[in-house]
Amino acid sequence: MRFESFNEDYVRRLTDGDPDAGEHFVAYFSSLLLLKLRVRLCPINLIEDVRQETLARVLTILRRGEGVIRPERFGAFVNGVCVNVMREFRRLDERAEAWDDDNIEEPVDPRVDLEADLVNADSKRVIERVFAMLQEKDRRILQAIYLDEISKPEVCRMFNVNACYMRVLLCRAKEQFRNAYRNGGVDGHGETAP
Repeated sequence: MRFESFNEDYVRRLTDGDPDAGEHFVAYFSSLLLLKLRVRLCPINLIEDVRQETLARVLTILRRGEGVIRPERFGAFVNGVCVNVMREFRRLDERAEAWDDDNIEEPVDPRVDLEADLVNADSKRVIERVFAMLQEKDRRILQAIYLDEISKPEVCRMFNVNACYMRVLLCRAKEQFRNAYRNGGVDGHGETAP
């Protein structure tokens, strides 16, 4: 790779997003950074990340308007950014290595009931069985109000009844559900009777 000398025009074109300057920048500095990172014994898994982050940061700094004070020293500027990025990545890598996932127990959340899904699935089967035993109108009223959570005025419109009569229908449907629950092979604790 031949040594490049940089000038104000090159840095301005790079800052303005000139595609030719951008391609040259990536090609030229990618190779140099790769050599530098290999010599510095940067961990092999970090070399590409450090190189990409360095190139991205240099472009970000230029495009934010912070620029380079001495364009003829642009190579030294890129090198300095690379050194900083490499230090950051090393610190992050050291922290990651210190963290051993195998020796850490998963925290237990006392608010989470691990058996709740099993109980809910069992309860759902019982309710479906009891629902199947109800008359269609009772089943539709209970489903609309308690499962679909439709407002009572809307349920009244659906069944073409006033609010007073809906209370009677709902009370009757709940009583039918309780009777079917008791008589449908389910004991008082919600468990299927033998």
